[in-house]
Amino acid sequence: MGAIHLIRHGQASWHSDDYDELSELGTRQSALLGMAWEASDWGPTSAVSGSLKRHAQTAIAAIDASGRGDDSATYWDVDAGWDEYDHRALTAERVAMTPREFQPLLEMSLARWMDGTLDHDAASYPDWRGTVVGSFERALTAAGSGQHVAVFTSGGPIATVVSHLLSGDDSLFIRLNAVIVNASVTTIINGSTGPRVLSFNEHTHLPRDLVTFR
Repeated sequence: MGAIHLIRHGQASWHSDDYDELSELGTRQSALLGMAWEASDWGPTSAVSGSLKRHAQTAIAAIDASGRGDDSATYWDVDAGWDEYDHRALTAERVAMTPREFQPLLEMSLARWMDGTLDHDAASYPDWRGTVVGSFERALTAAGSGQHVAVFTSGGPIATVVSHLLSGDDSLFIRLNAVIVNASVTTIINGSTGPRVLSFNEHTHLPRDLVTFR
């Protein structure tokens, strides 16, 4: 049996000109994940990340903190199919909004994006979902017996994969997407019966005061 560990990136820079950059807290969250791996003498046998900066920064911080930064097996491939949807294109986000104020707008926009009624400049929902599913299938191929594939990605792709595994469709996507913690780990086991969700949104490596959702 193999496993895929879907890791959401650490906290990004919400009010920065460059959202796609880990905040200081996001780097710390990612390092705490790697420290937990080191403490349990565990590490992935291979890794892949989306193409976004915050994905790579999370991978670097976690792998370095795990003490396996010099192990070539933990260097990662890049697969843009694990990239997040463009939340700014979907919401015409106002920079002054707080994450709490933004969440209802995001969920409304995601619902309209999914049903095709949203006017936007981003990829269509079916096209974006298709790239995520394709990347997940490639990760499954790599997650053979005894293999542990770490995937550094975002909440949207994680919610898509888990929704399809649990319900067979997109019906859980928005609800799951809203609760995925920064630097959390969702584990999918891959055995003779196919992929199954073993754990969702695991974040016990984070102290309570370091838990963030955006």
